Amino acid sequence: MLSVGGAQAGEGFVLTDMQGQQHRLTDYQGKWVLINYWATWCPPCLEEVPDLVMLYDHHKEKDLMVIGVAQQYKNRQEVTDFVDDMLMSYPIVLGNKSVNDQIGHSEILPTTYIYNPQGKLVRIKRGLISRQYIEKLLAGKLPEG
Repeated sequence: MLSVGGAQAGEGFVLTDMQGQQHRLTDYQGKWVLINYWATWCPPCLEEVPDLVMLYDHHKEKDLMVIGVAQQYKNRQEVTDFVDDMLMSYPIVLGNKSVNDQIGHSEILPTTYIYNPQGKLVRIKRGLISRQYIEKLLAGKLPEG
């Protein structure tokens, strides 16, 4: 198991999105779960959002959950405006110490924590993540770990 932050990653998490809905890792058994750390000022984050939106919209009912975690933001309104401008359809969580303690820290943005359908953290992808990369992951064409 990957050790992230102060906890063993994959023990599960409970995150509350900007709409007040809670998301638990256990809610998504049988699906790949991507926890994507991003910031409004980050060019690679801006670049990957359309791929994440497209993948989430096409796979959310089948085999994929995406949760975005806004990092290094000035205020809630800044995040809300960015989410609206980018048409981000997946849940967005405001990053804080509790989130970082549960998931892990991000020295590089974007960073994506990837959990397999059994709920195990199998990969931490630092930097830009692409639609092709995620599609390979969903198709089982990337080794775990």
